[in-house]
Amino acid sequence: MVSAASLRKRLALPKTSWQLCLLAIIGGAVSALLVILFTLSIDLLQQFYLTKLGDYTSLSGISRLLLPIIGVCGILLFARLTGFHYLRAGIPFVLHRLKISYGIIPLKNTLNQFVGGVIALSTGFSLGKEGPAVHLGAACCGYLGSKLHLPFNSIRTLSACGVAAGIAACFNTPVAAVIFVMEVILREYKVHMFIPVMLSAIVGSMITRSFLGQAHGLDFFTHVSFGPEHYLPLILLGVLLGCLASAFNHQLVLIIKYFQRWHITTRLLVAAVITGTLGYFFPYAMGIDSSAISFTLANQDQLSVLLLLLLAKFLMTIFAIGLGVPGGIVGPILGIGAIAGTCSALMIMQLLPGDYVASDFALMGIAGFMAATLNAPLAALLAVVELSNQVELIIPAMLSIASSCLISGQFFRNRSVFLMQLDVQQLSYRKPPIESSLQKIGVAGAMKTEFSLLESPSPQSIAQALTSSDSKALLIKKPLQNSNDYYFAEFNVPNQAPSAETVVKHKMTPLSSQETLAEAYLALGEARCGAVYIYHRDPDNILGFITFEQIRRYLLEGKLRS
Repeated sequence: MVSAASLRKRLALPKTSWQLCLLAIIGGAVSALLVILFTLSIDLLQQFYLTKLGDYTSLSGISRLLLPIIGVCGILLFARLTGFHYLRAGIPFVLHRLKISYGIIPLKNTLNQFVGGVIALSTGFSLGKEGPAVHLGAACCGYLGSKLHLPFNSIRTLSACGVAAGIAACFNTPVAAVIFVMEVILREYKVHMFIPVMLSAIVGSMITRSFLGQAHGLDFFTHVSFGPEHYLPLILLGVLLGCLASAFNHQLVLIIKYFQRWHITTRLLVAAVITGTLGYFFPYAMGIDSSAISFTLANQDQLSVLLLLLLAKFLMTIFAIGLGVPGGIVGPILGIGAIAGTCSALMIMQLLPGDYVASDFALMGIAGFMAATLNAPLAALLAVVELSNQVELIIPAMLSIASSCLISGQFFRNRSVFLMQLDVQQLSYRKPPIESSLQKIGVAGAMKTEFSLLESPSPQSIAQALTSSDSKALLIKKPLQNSNDYYFAEFNVPNQAPSAETVVKHKMTPLSSQETLAEAYLALGEARCGAVYIYHRDPDNILGFITFEQIRRYLLEGKLRS
């Protein structure tokens, strides 16, 4: 039987463990069920006023104008009950929480994401389900880890597992979900993270298929084929998509920057008015991506109509996201990419006549626009392959993705839209390299457990204990009136004769067994000496200690020493 202490030590180290994999499976299953409940809630709400789910053309123009305003009133009413500052949600907020709190997300933020996301996605806003799915998955798994008092570094991995399960449940694309987590969320590849994330994505996809069927949600692309004669048009397509993605990201940032001083109530009402007004004239631009894509494929030869639809979808999305409506950005990106791909194909056909099917370029438009907007080329490539079930599209998609990312990054200095959002909102997502490295190891896995504890000893007994044969580290407890202080005792030995030895005592900072070496380093870094002691729940329940010398050696050598 594995003890609790050995389990904490195992999970605190950056190593593959079956315990974390099991927790990833459980967390992934719960996250997927939560995302399914979220999806069904949207469908249930839409059934009250739409004849067909997602089809806003069945409403009158006035109804389309008023529906987003009514939706915002519902979002604001719920937010007032929980507190407006808990309205932050979505993928950028998850990235922020992963960095500053290891993925532990406040419950009120999650409640606002669920309720606000259901209302926003039901009332015509140009948003996606993946933002709420990522938030709900990360919050669910982070809550599980915190309740089990896991080390924070393993909670961070578990939260990433929830993200993967949420995306897999949302799009039924487990492979793309795993790569998205590694490329966008964690921004690193480690085997001990990859395996639980992969298991969580598999579970999320399997549960979704059991409840909602095998469909991906984008059943528009049954067979798309490209030959060598299409490679040059695909490169040109990527160039146009890179320009559009850069414009999208930078305009979104400008909107966030300009309106961030406004109260959230005003911002959401402005977003509702803009969505309703554009929806009055362009109903197919409302809602998630499926409506816009189906209209695009049905009208693939009408360039002027599609350009107007593209403009409406573009504006709806950047204002909804930029003004803080709770929802995701990836869904609208798919729709904008499909419209832009079709429009680009129609324009390229004028320059390079040939055997083209404009709708075939819609899928390549999704790949190129998604890659350049999110700065996630591999995730975009695998998403397109999974959505189309056509492995032979890898090379054509790579051409579109490579050219779009090159143009947007090289000439427009474009970055991931999530990171640009975090920068303009002044939300932290970076840590110094030393802290980032130390965050990956929990103190429970690095601490020394061999020590002797003395209570209010004399200087002679301290020296005697330090020179005893068992050579254990010495911790000293000094009872005070209201609390107990602990000190780490050691010899201070200058380059002199042994008779010059003196005993020094360093006051120890208490750290929970959930903390990482980053917190230990911050506690000891200024003094560059001494130690911290590790406790579990009760500060007087000492499990072990970590010295500054241990941390220094790890930073120099890259491995822990006992």
